[in-house]
Amino acid sequence: MFETVALEGVLAIGLSLSIPIVAILMVFISSMKKKKHDTELRLALIQAGTDADTAKILIEEPHDKHEKYGPLRMGCFFAGAALGAVCNGLFGVSSDDIYFWMAIAGGVGVGLIIAFVIEYKLSKKEQEGQKEGL
Repeated sequence: MFETVALEGVLAIGLSLSIPIVAILMVFISSMKKKKHDTELRLALIQAGTDADTAKILIEEPHDKHEKYGPLRMGCFFAGAALGAVCNGLFGVSSDDIYFWMAIAGGVGVGLIIAFVIEYKLSKKEQEGQKEGL
């Protein structure tokens, strides 16, 4: 009645579609559990005699200092990918060849290394500026 090839195809499609759905559900569930845990911890701190604002500050996670370099990092990422694609065009590498993807990955790697060096130098300048300001 059913062919095994058709069932295998349906099963493969169903499983591949379920992966992002499960991932989204897991992120949602973990974020809800974290919020619940933070609320319980904040209430315990308030019951122990801590001020509500102080309890909130104690619970908050520190912000990542490198968030301001996100656009720089992404710009270098895409510039590196474009550099790899240009190299592929200059040398006539077809997209079916593994060297096509290796050149793009190498360009991305070079772009991210450049972004790291720029971030390092900028953060070092900021630290020196803060030391001078104190």
